[in-house]
Amino acid sequence: MVGGGCYDASVSFGAILLLAVGLAMDAMAVSAARGLATPRIQPRHVFLVALFFGGFQALMPLIGWLLGSRIGPLVQAWDHWIAFVLLSAIGGKMLWEARGNKDDQPRDDQDLFGLRVMFVLAVATSIDALAVGVALPMLNAPLLLSIVTIGMTTAALSALGLFAGRRFGAALGRRLDVLGGLVLIGLGTKILIEHLAAS
Repeated sequence: MVGGGCYDASVSFGAILLLAVGLAMDAMAVSAARGLATPRIQPRHVFLVALFFGGFQALMPLIGWLLGSRIGPLVQAWDHWIAFVLLSAIGGKMLWEARGNKDDQPRDDQDLFGLRVMFVLAVATSIDALAVGVALPMLNAPLLLSIVTIGMTTAALSALGLFAGRRFGAALGRRLDVLGGLVLIGLGTKILIEHLAAS
């Protein structure tokens, strides 16, 4: 473990779970928009958002992890700063994007849940997870636990977002992005403070 070994298994899982929730907010917000626009949620809709968003959100950190595991030893002395900058930048990006107008009103089921549409949305909402994956080896986070937690959390919250969007309406999406951004910034700040305090 880096930074004086301040992360035991339970703390690592708590951090990963917070990370997973923060990363899932984009996908959950998009799912809420899908739910808002569809007249009736079907089981296949739930399956598609869980599969695409959860699957890509697990895949991207894995790719980032493979990159981070190679460059991690070279930047071990700066790992907490890198994690702080990455997480804060991602969180700040989510906060900035939450200021915009996210009106998205597709016309039919294929526009909402077509495979091509779902693929593009899944990639778009999981790009941030690629950058997070780079930071995971620097935190000595377990690979399997990380990708499973991130993927399953995103799948569950995306399905929930689908129903929440149908129930609560358009205002939900931007609030979820704000929450996700604040969670990521808070986690990055926590990592930085803990490492600086231990040094």
